[in-house]
Amino acid sequence: MAIMTRFAFLSLVALLAACSSRPPAPPPVAKKPPVVFIDQPSASPVADDVLIRAIGLVGTPYRWGGNTPDAGFDCSGLIGYVYRDAANISLPRSTREMIVMRAPTIDINALQSGDLVFFATGGGSRVSHAGIYVGEGRFVHAPSSGGTVRLDYLSNSYWSRAYLQAKRVLAPGHLAQNP
Repeated sequence: MAIMTRFAFLSLVALLAACSSRPPAPPPVAKKPPVVFIDQPSASPVADDVLIRAIGLVGTPYRWGGNTPDAGFDCSGLIGYVYRDAANISLPRSTREMIVMRAPTIDINALQSGDLVFFATGGGSRVSHAGIYVGEGRFVHAPSSGGTVRLDYLSNSYWSRAYLQAKRVLAPGHLAQNP
């Protein structure tokens, strides 16, 4: 029984670290060319609903495992809630499942509002965080324990170093772009 308790405790600790890690000390990195975000005009009611719902949750407390406004959100709980509520789309629960789902991978220079953006906040290439791109180089996410759902810039040095890739969840014709 003690082995099972220890295993359960270690599993819980590993899960808690998924979206609540602190930014690592920045390692020396070669400079990347600047990313230019070009948002193309053309709106969709479904994508607009996703954006409005996501932005409307800014300020909601972070809670590991949380997936409702009343309970709070972790990063994947926020994404799942927004897509379920605003677009009637069910997504996998974890960032690790989301990044491998069958959806087009999108170049950072081709991001459109509603795309999911993924990060390796612990360095390396293992996904540990995700958010919803809202246009103009910004994304909504639930970053860490003690924090709240917020908007950040992909161009922020921390997020640009941690950036892994993006996925397009909304089908063509349902994407929103900022004019």
